[in-house]
Amino acid sequence: MRFPFVRPPAVLVFAAAGLFLLLSAPVRADLVWNPKTGWNIEGGALSGLTGDEGRNALDLMNKARAAEEAGSLRHAAKTYEKVASKYPNSIYSPEALYRAARAFLARKEYFHAFDDFQGVLSRYPNTKRFNEIIGEQYRIASALLDGARNRILWGTIPGFVNRERALGYFEIIIQDAPYSDYAPLALMNIASGHQKFSNDEDAIDALDRMINNYPQSLLTPDAYLRLGQAHAALVDGPYYDQSSTRDAITYFEDFMILYPGDPNVTIAEKGLGDMKTVLAQSKMKMADFYFYKRSNFTAARVFYNEAITAYPDSAVANQAKQRLVEVEAKAAGKPVPAAPTPDGEKKKKRFWLF
Repeated sequence: MRFPFVRPPAVLVFAAAGLFLLLSAPVRADLVWNPKTGWNIEGGALSGLTGDEGRNALDLMNKARAAEEAGSLRHAAKTYEKVASKYPNSIYSPEALYRAARAFLARKEYFHAFDDFQGVLSRYPNTKRFNEIIGEQYRIASALLDGARNRILWGTIPGFVNRERALGYFEIIIQDAPYSDYAPLALMNIASGHQKFSNDEDAIDALDRMINNYPQSLLTPDAYLRLGQAHAALVDGPYYDQSSTRDAITYFEDFMILYPGDPNVTIAEKGLGDMKTVLAQSKMKMADFYFYKRSNFTAARVFYNEAITAYPDSAVANQAKQRLVEVEAKAAGKPVPAAPTPDGEKKKKRFWLF
């Protein structure tokens, strides 16, 4: 007697498949160092290698650790790197790269250390040491930005100061860990570095990324203030284009509006006053040109009024108001009235000698 085939429900099929995969998947193993027995795999049974390859990899790991314990850090680092290169898919590789990086770091071979730390993150992004490695890379970049000198010629001679490489390292950190606490710090350091090199446009770009990508960061108020100062540094005076002046005004005002209780508000107020003065002076220069050089009273009126609007409570605004009186007199064909004596100022007495 034949029984008809009954298809099992899909839920049961997926459940059975999941159970099979769970039972057949290797248990995650950890590599543990024991001074007496060397490197051991615990918590699992697989190393990713078999036979001679497994024995050779383990032998190299033990030799590297022995050199490390003996203080031969460069030899240890090179041996660890050999393990990572020959056996990249083994359990030994991420540990080998990590220990190589730490050995190079101890020798102040910052470039090699950063590269090996980066090797761990790029090859094994799920490493449990992710946050620790990002922190180490940040410290390396910060040291280089502060003037630390990478050792060259097998780590025996300090090389030249290389702050440019530090900026590149900070960018890598931001790319690898954009949501970490180190990302806004890295951007602020990038801005500082570019300002040291007088790369104002690049500094502005870093600060702009900072306030747009990390608006809730504790560093954002400082970024707004520094953006205002960076734009102000590009201002050449009232005779030139005022786009940077307007940008500086915008960021100083944003800072004061968003962070009214910040202790640096007085600095922003001064910066804002300086920039408004330059902008008003620029309008005055244009107005004077049309008034004195072209006798174009309509254009002169426009620019004198813009000077007043740019910074109403300033000496420049008062001067613009007096110029407007002169413009109206000239336009009407009347004599220009004498400038009024400021309140409280007494006229100087004139003495005649006979």
